Amino acid sequence: MNSFNRRATLLAMAGVAVASPFAVRAQGAGKTLLNVSYDVSREFYKDYNAAFAAYWKKTTGEVLTLNQSHGGSSKQARSVVEGLEADVITMNQANDIDILAERGALIPADWAKRLPDNSAPTTSVSVILVRKGNPKNIRDWGDLGRAGVSVIIPNPKTSGNGRYTYLAAWGAALKNGVAPAAAKALVERIFANVPVLDGGGRGATTTFAQRNMGDALVTFECEVPLIQREFGGDFEAVYPTWTVLAENPVSVVDKVVDKRGTRAQAEAYLKYLWSDEGQEIAAKLHIRPRSAKVLAKYAKDFPKVNAFTVDEVFGGWKKAQKEHFDDGGFYDQIIVRSKK
Repeated sequence: MNSFNRRATLLAMAGVAVASPFAVRAQGAGKTLLNVSYDVSREFYKDYNAAFAAYWKKTTGEVLTLNQSHGGSSKQARSVVEGLEADVITMNQANDIDILAERGALIPADWAKRLPDNSAPTTSVSVILVRKGNPKNIRDWGDLGRAGVSVIIPNPKTSGNGRYTYLAAWGAALKNGVAPAAAKALVERIFANVPVLDGGGRGATTTFAQRNMGDALVTFECEVPLIQREFGGDFEAVYPTWTVLAENPVSVVDKVVDKRGTRAQAEAYLKYLWSDEGQEIAAKLHIRPRSAKVLAKYAKDFPKVNAFTVDEVFGGWKKAQKEHFDDGGFYDQIIVRSKK
């Protein structure tokens, strides 16, 4: 079993965040930063940490130790609220950073205004991964709700990947002119076809690619080349007619950096994500950069898509969370009915 599989399997089995597997360390290191992030960002931050550590050493002479922690996004955010001392938090949706302000008073409520692009240096989109040859002829979200199609999706209660999948299918139906009740019915049919709800995106990948469950996996675009490379290329990406734009916001955790004396390092760490080097690292790993220059350079890797934002279709993450994912919301109602 290769290293990707071993990591994914252990994460899926343990269901917990794994800290520091990709720490950038050096003898005589001064400050240490912990980046608490979502499940499928580990390869990006492994490369980014090495680049930033080199940049920081060259610029300031200081050697940093940069540690990572990854897991289902909501679970990761809650761990910070409950005491995990993250210097920075890097998520795939604003909702999982907002709770640091709302529940822990760890950051200001207007945290997203502190950096460009609402503090989201990169994006991705939700796509459908199918087995080679697409034997079930899956072309769009509606096909995932057909009888006889098995779909692997991470749990929207714990995973930003799962929430984006849910909203992608619902929003795409609305964009295609479907009535809200019919959009909800489609999402209900899709989740009725989900045999297991993994805690995060990487666990769902393991279920699909390693355990050989399901006809399709819904995941972020940036995961597709990695899965194809690690599992022999036996999968194909399907770009739906409409999909959702996943924005990847970041924030310093003020209460922690002020306590630990790491504000300068943490703020520089995040700002460097918008640098040409940071944007290039993202693009090389198939994460969509904000930089128009870098995006143009890697245009062949990023097909043009019809993508809507959560703000545009659902009125923002706070509203979407309350209506769809809070206890008793539409998702809970759908799951109860879909599993009967």
